[in-house]
Amino acid sequence: MEELRRALEVLENDPQVGAIVITGSQKAFAAGADIKEMQNKTFQECYSSGFLAGWDKVSTIRKPIIAAVNGYALGGGCELAMMCDIIYAGEKAQFGQPEILLGTIPGAGGTQRLTRAVGKSLAMEMVLTGDRISAMEAKEAGLVSKVFPVEKLLDAAIACAEKIASNSKLVAAMAKESVNTAFETTLAEGTRTEKRLFYATFATVSTGIGPIGDRKEGMTAFVEKRKANFTDS
Repeated sequence: MEELRRALEVLENDPQVGAIVITGSQKAFAAGADIKEMQNKTFQECYSSGFLAGWDKVSTIRKPIIAAVNGYALGGGCELAMMCDIIYAGEKAQFGQPEILLGTIPGAGGTQRLTRAVGKSLAMEMVLTGDRISAMEAKEAGLVSKVFPVEKLLDAAIACAEKIASNSKLVAAMAKESVNTAFETTLAEGTRTEKRLFYATFATVSTGIGPIGDRKEGMTAFVEKRKANFTDS
């Protein structure tokens, strides 16, 4: 996770990067945290060091992130996928929070993001039994947006990322922030945030010395029946 955090920071600061895909192997997206690492930890060690706190870095990246999940996404692996903005799954993928079977509970957002994604009943069932769900079950529950044959998954995720990256990177970050607000707060707070960010797109205007702003360019291109040329400004 520390290596992933560093990689994401590099991509976040690269103006050429418009979207990010995170994937594992065909056997496992990520099979979870290292149990041997945790086996002998004490409460004091976990609390004092903020154990797993750094994992949330994935969810704070402003650029859109797609999780391409093949195989197992269990425990911390499922939590990692849920920190991403879009989840695409291979048809053999399996999702689960099996921490209860180890005498503990999810510690990197599993009980929180899973409940928001699939609802209380299914989240409770998965967290309390440790049972896994298939890719299609995950799609039906709203955890996954699309399911693909294993060998086509990564190409599909990259195609989605390329489509996202063809839009204004600046406005994409605003759109991501607005959707995340819906996921994390109340309807009233979410609509207030949405309005503020919508108005903010009208501040993406020409300074008089460079290209026009992306909101103006997008609407002008639509009126002129041509493809927009976004400059992330």
